[in-house]
Amino acid sequence: MRLPVDDEIYNVNSVWLGPPNRTLPFRARYSAYMVGAVVFVLLQMVERRLGIGLGFFSLAYSLLATVALTRLILSVVNPDRPLGAVLAAFAHEVSAPRDNPKVAMHTVRPARVRAVPSRPSRAQRRARRNAERKAAGALRETTTEGTWT
Repeated sequence: MRLPVDDEIYNVNSVWLGPPNRTLPFRARYSAYMVGAVVFVLLQMVERRLGIGLGFFSLAYSLLATVALTRLILSVVNPDRPLGAVLAAFAHEVSAPRDNPKVAMHTVRPARVRAVPSRPSRAQRRARRNAERKAAGALRETTTEGTWT
């Protein structure tokens, strides 16, 4: 179920209905005419690059394709999302960095791998710490023996 919008600005479409007393049989926004013109020119350029000649049927098919592409492009354009924002989002999506699907194969030579000793266990660390404390305590006793007399 679609609820009608309560904003008055959305109820007003900027459309050109045609010359006075002669309305067009369709409603199109002002932006649709510019987008349609650009799409038509681009389609004509593509047709010429493909070697399709300028004829009645090529123009008719490109006009139909222009209408379809213009409707597709403008289906995502609304007052909250203008055409410039849609084109910028498309450009960012196309140019975004992608993961490299190729698997990297590397050869590891044992002579170039640096050997790192394994980490000592908790008991070994505790024993080493206790030994260091005893050594530090013995060193402290020898340096302070002669000062208390």
